Amino acid sequence: MALIVGLESLGIPLPGEAVLIVASVYAATHDGNIAMVIGAATVGAIVGDNIGYMVGRKFGYSLVLKFGSYLGLTEGRVKLGQYLFQKYGGAVVFFGRFFAVLRFLAAFLAGVNQLAWPRFLVANALGGLVWASIVGISAYTFGRGIHELQGPVGAVAFVVAVGIVIAIFVYLRRHEAELQAQAEASLPGPLPGFERRD
Repeated sequence: MALIVGLESLGIPLPGEAVLIVASVYAATHDGNIAMVIGAATVGAIVGDNIGYMVGRKFGYSLVLKFGSYLGLTEGRVKLGQYLFQKYGGAVVFFGRFFAVLRFLAAFLAGVNQLAWPRFLVANALGGLVWASIVGISAYTFGRGIHELQGPVGAVAFVVAVGIVIAIFVYLRRHEAELQAQAEASLPGPLPGFERRD
């Protein structure tokens, strides 16, 4: 389970949360140890995210320089990403663990945007522990009944996640110029690599 959760955290599309739910239900119905299940999921999340962070920190920025223009990533937008991660990076990493898409993107983006590793580590470890505990204990408590709830709960969580992503996108689009001005004030001057492309 730790391996699957860790690989999902690296960006490989594996069902880490589903595996955690199944393992927790199995522990509930077979006198298993839920603490070991939560521990394995937490370790997998932390290790996988840290590898994703290191990959993003080492290679992500050069990938943005090389391919970012194809995705509309101007220097201003890259600087905006760095500014937002400086300001809210810990929250993004912590809460990203609870949303499927962010679960494997947050760590990589934290690395790309140079979030300080100690901040990342604390937010990542707390996020992994809280996520594994909430999902694991909930599944363990409901035991076999979790199968009846998983569909509706999953659907509601998906709708909420989509709603949050849309709200953030709309906010960023409406306030992009203002946020870019704040980012420029916080990070004045050209970003490394962009001055060579003009």
